Amino acid sequence: MLAIIVPYYKISFFEEVLISLANQTDKRFKVYIGDDASPDSPETILKKYHGKFDFVYHRFEKNLGSVSLTKQWERCINLSENEEWLMILGDDDFLGDTVVESWYENFDLFYKKANVVRFASKMIIQETQEVTETFLHPVWEAATESYYRKFRHLTRSSLSEYIFSRKTFLKYGFHNYPLAWNSDDHAWLDFSDNKPIYTINEALVYFRLSALNISGKQDNKDAKSLSVISFYRFLVANKLKFYTLSQREKIIRFYENEIIKQRKLKLSEWIFLSYFYLKYLDFYSIKKFSKRFIKSILKKHV
Repeated sequence: MLAIIVPYYKISFFEEVLISLANQTDKRFKVYIGDDASPDSPETILKKYHGKFDFVYHRFEKNLGSVSLTKQWERCINLSENEEWLMILGDDDFLGDTVVESWYENFDLFYKKANVVRFASKMIIQETQEVTETFLHPVWEAATESYYRKFRHLTRSSLSEYIFSRKTFLKYGFHNYPLAWNSDDHAWLDFSDNKPIYTINEALVYFRLSALNISGKQDNKDAKSLSVISFYRFLVANKLKFYTLSQREKIIRFYENEIIKQRKLKLSEWIFLSYFYLKYLDFYSIKKFSKRFIKSILKKHV
């Protein structure tokens, strides 16, 4: 069975989440709502949906999301029972009517072949009320290739449109980046566990971009930058070998440049980069990197 986990804090669009769950054409799922000590209780709204789908509501007395969003996700998952598959649905995102139905229709195609399943998606830009075109994906795709398409701005991805196995979640858990920025990207690379991601393109999940969610805020730049630097260090150290030469160079240069935007590289970071340039890049790339390193040393001693 499928568990849909809703970490709740914001009430603004929450009823749209509940409407989308009530409208599912297949009701073989259970919802677990974890209230992160929100100042806006959802209980009045929830009363309207008793009997429309199976759900459990729990209010946590201490807010955790402001400290660690990933820890809030995990304690909400801990509310669930023994469901084999998990979805974390944002409190301002919502499902197309046939998401669960399509999940079960495709189940025999991906079971034991994939640990991560995703749906096609659309993004709602709240400020302008614009709804984007549908983001579709290859039916089968390596997690590394999936992330590279996002890295090159050829697609989008967020937490809500994925379903993942409890088994691999328990094996890896979520990486606790600041603001959980890139925590979902890191998760799919881990949770896939050397199996491809399976996509269901005939059903849609809607992601809402607004000033109320972290993706839409402009005042978290430092924390986001720290998250990006940390995530790309992980990507370079653990996944670079899965990419082509040109892809490797783009990823490792991006990591290097993100650090430079914030500060000068530390010696330990030059050594880290040197190792991976020598191991995975060609002579021309290594030569250019060496010049940058020498230039930085000379600047330090001028």
